[in-house]
Amino acid sequence: MTWQGVAQIFVLLAAVAVLARVMGGYMFRVFEGGHTFLDPVLVPVERTVYRLCGMRADEEMRWTVYLRNLLIVNAVGFVLLFALLGLQQFLPLNPAHQPRVPFWVSVNTAVSFVTNTNWQVYAGETTLSYLSQIWLTVQQFVSPVTGICLFLVIARGFARHQTGTLGNFWHDFVRALLWVALPLAILGAIVLVALGSPQNFSAYVHATTLQGGHQLIAQGPVASMTSIMQLGDNGGGFFNMNAAQPYAGPNVVALVVQLLLGFAVPAGCIYLFGKMIGDVRQSWAFYAVMAIMFLAGALLLYHSEAVGNPIINHLGAAGQSNWVGKETRFGIGSTSLFENSTTAISWGSVAASNDSLTPLGGMVTLFNMMTGEVIFGSWGVGMVGMIAYAVLAVFLAGLMVGRTPEYLGKKIESFEVKMSVLAMIVPSFVILILAAISVLSGAGRAGIFNPGPHGLSEVLYAFSSGVGNNGSAFGGLNSASPWYSATVGLAMLLGRFPMYIPLVAMAGALARKQRIPVTAGTFPTHTPLFVGLLTGTVVVVGALLFFPALALGPLAEQFVMQAGHVF
Repeated sequence: MTWQGVAQIFVLLAAVAVLARVMGGYMFRVFEGGHTFLDPVLVPVERTVYRLCGMRADEEMRWTVYLRNLLIVNAVGFVLLFALLGLQQFLPLNPAHQPRVPFWVSVNTAVSFVTNTNWQVYAGETTLSYLSQIWLTVQQFVSPVTGICLFLVIARGFARHQTGTLGNFWHDFVRALLWVALPLAILGAIVLVALGSPQNFSAYVHATTLQGGHQLIAQGPVASMTSIMQLGDNGGGFFNMNAAQPYAGPNVVALVVQLLLGFAVPAGCIYLFGKMIGDVRQSWAFYAVMAIMFLAGALLLYHSEAVGNPIINHLGAAGQSNWVGKETRFGIGSTSLFENSTTAISWGSVAASNDSLTPLGGMVTLFNMMTGEVIFGSWGVGMVGMIAYAVLAVFLAGLMVGRTPEYLGKKIESFEVKMSVLAMIVPSFVILILAAISVLSGAGRAGIFNPGPHGLSEVLYAFSSGVGNNGSAFGGLNSASPWYSATVGLAMLLGRFPMYIPLVAMAGALARKQRIPVTAGTFPTHTPLFVGLLTGTVVVVGALLFFPALALGPLAEQFVMQAGHVF
């Protein structure tokens, strides 16, 4: 480890804190009736959209109606994308004459991009036409926007009282798309083009290598897809190599730009929550919890990769970092930081081969996802998960002092606790159950290319990535097989929508309650004590649920590696 590598972690956290303040203030004005510098251009566009689609954006909705509209948008997105992938050989913008995408891969991909997972069981440049890639880009706008709509409902549940409504889905959806997603994606694409990413519809280039061989180099609308991929915390890249591909990540500056794009909206949601409830101190308490967990993961992953494999050190290459699967342009420090960031956020973009990480390094990325990706998380979904943990934390605090728990002026009763626990437990059980079935079944074992604990880590990572709507892969797994295409697709669905329903129901219940005044007996939720309690709740719940699986996977592999064996 170097001081520069450690310093960049703290610099990134400081930059994210600034992003939180700037983006949160901007989004508060967008969604809660303020004025922005884009209003003169976008307000007429917004009105035109409402008129053409027959929407009434001024009607308040109950939580059931809001959720129904959100699910309809996702269902329509699935049908359109599935049909496009199956018919791409008959459609235009297909210069490489790509055939139709196989059925199970089409199902998996459609589910993936609807749930903002963007798990890719194909190589984009060798499987999809330009039209298919463009439509994936469309879905990369829509899926994160539906996530932030969920967050807005939860925030209004705490901000409002004695009401049965939680806003208007179409108002939130259109404004998130026009005021947040489109401007930032365009700006990001322009910056990436300036840094060297291509943006065209040209045919693939035939090149002759130095050895005299022939290579087919894909081009296309790379910068625009990379921009919204990173901004929307989507992860599905134009190229199979993702951010490590020189067109997608031309240099280390482009990598930093992509990091900032990925953090922008999740960080903004932290501050936006405080603004909506009228107490920004709560925002900084959440930020502190996320920063502590992010810092711990980043340092452990960086240390593990910098120390490297002890077996190689014993062979006379002492002090060598683990460069296997890394992009040498970025170095160990930047690559480790990127990998920690994209699994802490529900992101999934990669700048290295996760399968080549050391066992402890791989465990960090695994645990980031197993927590529900609440360490910043994607567009609002990470904050929603952290709020669910906060409800559980104040419930535990109430049990310890024998007092009915309160949180942000609302009495927390059995219904709210049950909904919070349900949103946390169901996705966790999906990971463990599907992983257990996969290692027990012949079809599941047939797709595992590595034996021993490393193979188990690969299976756990696949389902953690699916349930956490992350989209990155460990490698070493035949994820395109019918078994894993179907089961990971199921994991993506169960990781997204079963989380929506109980939490939106909780928001509806909270909005109907009276506000409770703060008294001397109220447990303050903006202090270091609460930060410690909430951090402990996230870590302990994650450890209780997943420690046995992690002990059999990455931890077992680490101990065996120390003894001189690899898999």
